[in-house]
Amino acid sequence: MTGPNRTPSDALPFLPFALPDIGEEEIAEVVACLRSGWVTTGPKTRQFEQEFGAYLGGGLETVSVNSATAGLHLALEALGIGPGDEVIVPTMTFTATAEVVRYLGAQPVLVDVNPLTLNIEATAIEAAITPRTRAVIPVHYAGLACDMDAILAVAARHRLRVVEDAAHAFPTVYKGQLVGTLGSDITVFSFYANKTMTTGEGGMVVTRDPALAARVRLMRIHGIKQDAFARYTSTSPAWFYEVVAAGFKYNLTDIAAAIGVQQLRKIDRFLLRRKELAQAYCAGLKGLPLQLPPDAAAGNGHAWHLYVVRLAADAPLGRDALIAGLSRLGIGTSVHFIPLHRHPYWRDSGDLLPQQFPAAEASFASMLTLPLYTKMSDADQQRVIAGVRELLS
Repeated sequence: MTGPNRTPSDALPFLPFALPDIGEEEIAEVVACLRSGWVTTGPKTRQFEQEFGAYLGGGLETVSVNSATAGLHLALEALGIGPGDEVIVPTMTFTATAEVVRYLGAQPVLVDVNPLTLNIEATAIEAAITPRTRAVIPVHYAGLACDMDAILAVAARHRLRVVEDAAHAFPTVYKGQLVGTLGSDITVFSFYANKTMTTGEGGMVVTRDPALAARVRLMRIHGIKQDAFARYTSTSPAWFYEVVAAGFKYNLTDIAAAIGVQQLRKIDRFLLRRKELAQAYCAGLKGLPLQLPPDAAAGNGHAWHLYVVRLAADAPLGRDALIAGLSRLGIGTSVHFIPLHRHPYWRDSGDLLPQQFPAAEASFASMLTLPLYTKMSDADQQRVIAGVRELLS
């Protein structure tokens, strides 16, 4: 049987929308870590932090955490965000970006995004500022950098703190500089399983401010003045420690960091392959009733974490039907994202209406994410392209 009504039994092996690229190097590094006796936060975590900072270019404080969500929470806590404060967040993001604001008793203020890039814009930020606004969290959607110069200029005028949600953005370049080295207070990266590099679960907090880094380090392990590695490798008595704040349990393990050390060494190759796949999609899907994702402007660099397409108004079928058709062909897809204002919690707690977010609404109705991962073969990608063309022809 051929065509869009093909049954799964007739299909080739299923293609997921994302898949981690783990090799023998990561496995060997984890085995060495297990044999070392250090499995929680220790020397491998320190090595990963140092090498990540070196990749970004040095002069930075890097603090590993067990998720980007934890990193965002620690970042806002270190900046003193608390009850009564407002933090501006784009509606087109994962819920973690907003929920960490709630963790601290503050109020996330959702704003619409640019209809082309789906990134938050400086004009939307400025329009949402009130006397209670303390910070903004730009999200570099899909791996394309926000216009950080404009955002930082608004933040400077209104004395706002800036925390970049760079979960999609390693290694993204903005005007010749890697995200993580710009003028924001703190940048947080994600190493979740579907990201451009992975530690399984994990993240990295990056800042130029030693005081902010010190606070994040303190609060990531229960507010204990010395972490376990320092205690058990120092000449002072190992049993003694002091709790100086009500902290959290957000540390990255050495096992996870061991994976990260090897993934980081492959990131340039990973990026090259992602660019090749993105370019092949742009060529292969040309001429279809689709809006393809924008590439980075000159001087910038796209990380291509996601390849998000949007159906044109004259497409012969809707988004949900296209997703279902591709699934029948053995091709996995996703949607990034269901805007926050559509989720019951955020909608009801903020009395939010769809018409407040026209760009996000229009994009959500027509968007889907196609498979893009470094282990994807050219033949795999041609299957996706052929499937999309078949369903939209």
